[in-house]
Amino acid sequence: MRRLLRHAGALPGDLYRQRKSYLLEKLQGFNVSARARPWVVVVDLDHDAGCAPEVVRNWLPAPSYFMNFRVAVREVEAWILADRERLARYLQVPETRITGTPEEIDYPKEYLINCARESSSSRIRKGIVPGPGSRRVEGPAYLSLLTEFVADAERGWRPDVASDHSESLERCIRSLQNSIGTFSRESQRRRSSR
Repeated sequence: MRRLLRHAGALPGDLYRQRKSYLLEKLQGFNVSARARPWVVVVDLDHDAGCAPEVVRNWLPAPSYFMNFRVAVREVEAWILADRERLARYLQVPETRITGTPEEIDYPKEYLINCARESSSSRIRKGIVPGPGSRRVEGPAYLSLLTEFVADAERGWRPDVASDHSESLERCIRSLQNSIGTFSRESQRRRSSR
């Protein structure tokens, strides 16, 4: 999220990573807080509905002025898969192994893990892929390795490239940019009215 916020022109403040169920349970409280300061909440669509706008209307019918509630189609991993060239290089798999249409994948996280199974790097395989007999869905370093990839501005994930291949990411970036402009104008208005 930090990378997306910076890409959109914001200076990220505190970031919290929570499960979708927790975020949805607390969404109305976040929305109340967003009356006074900016909030960005991103959740996965998973298979809760056919399209993101439908769940946004259901989960947050009346967003506050500074609330930016976004839904990744189907999972945020689709946004990572959308930078096919860089992800293939990072995972050390052929670029052709990664789809050019990530939002059409039913389970992007599972797809990404399966790509990592074919990596020529033991670090990637051991970190991202769950071990034999493991009850975990992902490997022990899944989050840290993907965070490393996304955070690397030189060789890692490129939001501008990824947004060309992910409509929900493109909408998220545009919405963040609009929110930043709105908050800046409102902050200036409040300062000048003192």
